[in-house]
Order: sequence, then C-alpha cells, then structure tokens
Amino acid sequence: MAEEKKEKWTTYLAITTILIAVCATLSTFKGGGYSTKSLLNQTRASDQWADYQSKSIKGYIYDLQKDKLQLELDDMSEKNSSPKIEDEYQNKIAGYAKRVKKYEFEKDSLKGVAREFEKVRDESKKHSEVFGMAVIFLQVSILLSSIAALMKKKYVWFLSIAVGAIGIFYFIDGFLLFYNV
Repeated sequence: MAEEKKEKWTTYLAITTILIAVCATLSTFKGGGYSTKSLLNQTRASDQWADYQSKSIKGYIYDLQKDKLQLELDDMSEKNSSPKIEDEYQNKIAGYAKRVKKYEFEKDSLKGVAREFEKVRDESKKHSEVFGMAVIFLQVSILLSSIAALMKKKYVWFLSIAVGAIGIFYFIDGFLLFYNV
C-alpha cells in the first residue's frame, strides 16, 4: 500500500482549524454566560418593578384613606364636634401622609435599582449577541476547513481563514464591544 504524500499546507490547515475551534468554543461559553447574566438581571429588574408596583398600590391606599379622613374631618369641623376627636383625625391623617411619603421614597429607590439591573441586562445582551455572531462565523470557518481538507483545495482553506478572521473579530469584539452594529 502506497503512502500518500502529505502536503505541508494541510498541517497549517489543521492548526488554523484547531485555533478557530478553540475560539468558537470560548465564544459559545462566553455568549452563554452573558446570556445567563442578561436573563438573571431581567428577573432582578422585574422583581424590583413588582416591588415598585406594590409600594405604589400601598401608597395609593393610604392616600385614599388620608383623603377620606380629611373629608370626614372637614365635615365634623362644620358641625362643631369635639376637639379631641378632631385631634385624633389629624393624627391619623398625619400618619397616613407620612406613610405615603415613605412609599414614595421607597419607590424612587426601587426605580433606581431596577434601572441599574436593566442597564446590566442590556450590556450583557450586547455581549451575548456579538459572541453569537462570532460563533456563526467560526462554525462556518470550521466547516470550510473540513471541506478544504477533504477536497484538498487550498483556496477553500483561504476562504475558511477569511471567514474565521471575521469570526475572531467578533470574538474579540464580544469582550470589548468596540464595534457596535
């Protein structure tokens, strides 16, 4: 059985394919990590917004109670009721007003935290999308390398390197986000 003569470029083809496969693996790993981070921060933001809505509802209920008591107090004042009862109404109204302010303050705090989670979510989503583009180009490059090796066509390997270079560009951009599409 005659041994086939191995062409030197096929060694380089194997090396470039391995390097591209490593980048594809890392892109998949990093893209998945950023995707998970994006999803986690979306959930955290949703939790904060739910808490915000809860505070809004509670504040609204206390505001309604305060207004109701104020109307009753105004009605009692016209009828010359007891000052002691009017003081109790004033204390209740002040207590409700205090709670309404407390909920407004808590809502502002929750809004800020939710927006921070959304910012992290959006940033992570950008990274994930770019790593996804890298994976596409790197996988196509690996496919072309395989075809070049099977067909022993050097020009297909060069095409594979060109597509792989685009994939590596996106791979690097996945970390740095210097090229925003």
